[in-house]
Amino acid sequence: MISVVAETYKVHPQTLRLYERHGLIRPARSAGNTRLYDEAAIQRLESILTLTRELGVNLAGVEVILGLREQLGRLEADLETLRTALEQLERDHRHGVDRTRALVPVAHRALVKR
Repeated sequence: MISVVAETYKVHPQTLRLYERHGLIRPARSAGNTRLYDEAAIQRLESILTLTRELGVNLAGVEVILGLREQLGRLEADLETLRTALEQLERDHRHGVDRTRALVPVAHRALVKR
């Protein structure tokens, strides 16, 4: 609920509504349209408050920073996917090389090395 979050983090409920209008936080809504702040929304709010209160960043800067943070997260996930795919390709390649070597007779291998 907005009142609980506002009191906990010592911000005015209008400030939370402003953050929501700017797309900085996206609380879920109950059937009665009450704002529900999950762990992700709370963590995001904590980041916003750190940026604004402790670092003096304005809302436009917060939007940029949080957008870049999200983009970085997506890129890191993409990188991990690519690493996993590369590891699989390397395993497949090694397996193919091993199978090929098993098919080539030893005497023929000796001739090829010359």
